[in-house]
Amino acid sequence: MSAYSAGWTSPAAEVLRVTADGFAAVDPDSTPGYQGRKLDGADDLTAGLRELGELQERLFARSAVGEANGSVLLVLQAMDSAGKGGIVRHVVGGVDPQGIELAAFKAPTAQELQHDFLWRIEKHLPKPGMIGVFDRSHYEDVLIGRVRGLASPEEIERRYDAIVEFEKRAVDSGIRVIKAMLHISRGEQKKRLMDRLDRPEKHWKFTPGDTDERLLWDDYMDAYETVFTRTSTDAAPWYVIPANRKWYARLAVQELLLAALEDIDPQWPIATYDVALEKKRLAAS
Repeated sequence: MSAYSAGWTSPAAEVLRVTADGFAAVDPDSTPGYQGRKLDGADDLTAGLRELGELQERLFARSAVGEANGSVLLVLQAMDSAGKGGIVRHVVGGVDPQGIELAAFKAPTAQELQHDFLWRIEKHLPKPGMIGVFDRSHYEDVLIGRVRGLASPEEIERRYDAIVEFEKRAVDSGIRVIKAMLHISRGEQKKRLMDRLDRPEKHWKFTPGDTDERLLWDDYMDAYETVFTRTSTDAAPWYVIPANRKWYARLAVQELLLAALEDIDPQWPIATYDVALEKKRLAAS
């Protein structure tokens, strides 16, 4: 557990990892592993951002001198309005952007459809020294693909195994994979979508298709349960993050990122030149 996250009573990676029971019993209003309230969460988020920024800079610095020893991939999945954008802005957005690689996967293009579904994903895996973020991901191909019948049941089955193999290769190459599902309740989603319709400056974030997707809520929940059963592995486990409280969801994702970076433990590169000599030369210049 991170020393600066005083509100955590248990490591986020332990209390949020999906179990064999799936996520049906996870309360979207809960704050597992965290004993503080919203104001405490704000303080811990600020403290954590400072530490996250330093760890990310160390990671990037090592890659800049050719000594990278790993990278991190954050996979964000959720129903509409669950808060993925807030995670990107308030957690990932708090570090140096030159060390971040963000990919938001939309519907595949005609060219992409000519290849296997993982073809476009693999091109966006983070390079050494980087933090990659997938705002939606290859899991759309077994979520929407299944619920909307965009692929045959046999193809969906094949994709589960292909994802497991793909992520294992990524981990074996030195990428720490964090897969986070932001879990909101159906009622909370309705409130957030209605808020978008009530505020003209939010209308651009709403589409009639959002309501269409809500009508398939139970189908999506079943699809997520299958995703967790088939693709949560020791190499790349799934974390289910209660997200009705936005502040908690952001804090939990930050804690998972911090744990991954602390595991890499990047150190500042050692100068390959004579620092004292260069100080003298600079002073005389």
